[in-house]
Amino acid sequence: MPKMKTHKGTAKRIKITSTGKLTRRRASGVHMLAKKSKSRKRAIKTTAVVNGTMAKNIKRALGA
Repeated sequence: MPKMKTHKGTAKRIKITSTGKLTRRRASGVHMLAKKSKSRKRAIKTTAVVNGTMAKNIKRALGA
């Protein structure tokens, strides 16, 4: 059996924490920021945790 290859696009976007959770950046924080409220921009800045079936698929893509 050949080795599993890491999906590099996923590896650049998602980090695995020490407890095994998956963190990702939130969308909509790159352009058109003048119309977004300060609280909304602060919320966009924080990282999000990936849960459920998506997490399972991502872990497989990362080879973790």
